[in-house]
Amino acid sequence: MTYLSDDDVRRIRMAALLVHARTPGSATPQSVGEVVTHLGAMQAQDYASGLWSLGARLPGSTATDVVAALEQREAIRTWPMRGTIHLVPARDAHWMLATTGVRTLRVSARRRTELGIDDSVAQRAMDMMGQELTGGGRMSRSALLDAVARQGIPISNNAGYHLIVYASLRGLIAIAPDVDGHQTFVLLDEWVPDPVEHEPDEALALLAIRYFSSHGPTTLKDFAGWSGLTLAESRRGLAVAGDTIATAEHSGVPVYLDPQLLDAHAPLPIDEDVHALPGFDEYLLGYKDRSLMLEPGDFDAVVPGGNGVFQPTLVRGGRVLGTWTRTTKGKKAVVTVIPLGPLGNRDRSAVEESLRPWAQFVGLSLDIRWTHA
Repeated sequence: MTYLSDDDVRRIRMAALLVHARTPGSATPQSVGEVVTHLGAMQAQDYASGLWSLGARLPGSTATDVVAALEQREAIRTWPMRGTIHLVPARDAHWMLATTGVRTLRVSARRRTELGIDDSVAQRAMDMMGQELTGGGRMSRSALLDAVARQGIPISNNAGYHLIVYASLRGLIAIAPDVDGHQTFVLLDEWVPDPVEHEPDEALALLAIRYFSSHGPTTLKDFAGWSGLTLAESRRGLAVAGDTIATAEHSGVPVYLDPQLLDAHAPLPIDEDVHALPGFDEYLLGYKDRSLMLEPGDFDAVVPGGNGVFQPTLVRGGRVLGTWTRTTKGKKAVVTVIPLGPLGNRDRSAVEESLRPWAQFVGLSLDIRWTHA
């Protein structure tokens, strides 16, 4: 059994998550589709954050490049797990929804009932969405819900949102790239006419392999928390995956990871670079236990008020140094850096350097300002 220290876990995770360089000679994803497939699914309820999550892992790419890849259907956004929007490999969306989305359907049934959405109402809404989108249609959320409302189906009090999520979880619709700043929807079967299919055990195993290969070393509880699966389902996926997932020990607990990264963990370089990551990045959102990345006392700085809205983070060596916010003024991005603690001149220079790839990605000049936490 290999025993991993806190620093070992952080170093391997940063490589697994594609934030820091992997070992020389190892295959590194080179496209949007390859990155999303490697990570299994990428939190993306905020569109701009989702684009930069990809851009941060594809050095030299631009937002235009990433959107073009999404238009080419390398990945698609939907609600595969935890009732939250993720980017998933387009051809995998169907089996992922069937594997993890069903639990969200069950959990959200009570809220739909409270909103007056019984099965017949939900089906009527789906029928209307299908009619509107069939034949390559693409509609904004407001236009799609207006069409539903014209059939006498209630969309107020958040009912419209729940109808869209229901239709997505049922595999009818999915989220295409934004158009003119508006979220758009398409028929999943039209955008993905050749979906991959897996038997239930195969699907559980593939989820486990992708999660632990891209997020490990981490625990079974983290996998269950990320996927929305039960612990029993998570154990089943791990068992079926077999020796394609390696086991190590950290703080007296079994952790699971890519065997290649376990074999190479000793020579993995120490990551001294600072990385500017978006707020809803897998670096934090991919785990239930974030204690290795973030001190408990700093959690409120990253998620102010505990409202679930994660601020963009500045990360070095697998730990959060601070947060950053951005506003756009014409062709200039004004970025405000909020460190979690004192930073020397060298650290401040490293932070500022970490923000330049983001500015190049969005095509804006950079104006960096500093403030106190």
